[in-house]
Amino acid sequence: MVDYEVHGRVAVLTLNRPEARNAINRQVATEMEAALDRLESDPDVWVAVLQANTAGQAAPVFSSGQDLKQIGTPEGNSLTERGGFGGLAYRDRTKPLIAAVDGLATAGGCELVLACDLVVATTRSAFGLAEVKRNLVAGAGGLFRLPQAIGKSAAMLAILTGEPIPAERAYALGLVAELVGPGTAEQAALSLAERICENAPVAVWASRRVVANAHDGTEAELRKMTDEATASILQSEDLQEGLAAFREKRPPVWTGR
Repeated sequence: MVDYEVHGRVAVLTLNRPEARNAINRQVATEMEAALDRLESDPDVWVAVLQANTAGQAAPVFSSGQDLKQIGTPEGNSLTERGGFGGLAYRDRTKPLIAAVDGLATAGGCELVLACDLVVATTRSAFGLAEVKRNLVAGAGGLFRLPQAIGKSAAMLAILTGEPIPAERAYALGLVAELVGPGTAEQAALSLAERICENAPVAVWASRRVVANAHDGTEAELRKMTDEATASILQSEDLQEGLAAFREKRPPVWTGR
């Protein structure tokens, strides 16, 4: 239900439950956590893309969120100890994760997108937190991550009405980093991942941690994280390679160490 493939330095994680609109259940959550474990432990993979299989769907759905048909059953338990909802929502990660969205990401599906670091979306995509329509709340980070991403007013409107935000609007508000044509989200996300992989991975990972916490941390906490990021660079093998490549006017060859 969560496929894992590697393309060079990039891992591609695929939600693969199209017959259920890629709804999240126990199996999806545990397989997602295992995929993230594999990503984090592989020194040869530096960036990841999260996409969804929408084959056979009349209207593409990245993920409809929690599988409501299985709520109250063991199969419906979509929380993992380290990742929370879907094995991803609260997962502590090092490597950047890019969401490649081609269709509707709603409820918990939108919360998985919000847990990613960057979003590439097609023009036929939309993002919603529709929980209020079922007397539920977006309990996997959506209630605070959506305002962080698009601002309080726009998020309040989306959350209280339960109406989805079209991709063009999400792009204008800053939730979507790159807006592309239908059917091209995966390739665009892979291209973005490859651009990131051209840079020093230790610096990318260290920078990502600070930016990811920019909304939540105090100034003192963020300064401490920045100091830790600087220290990790000074201790890395790639520092000397970066300086040598600059002096020799050549592309650097990074090792990620």
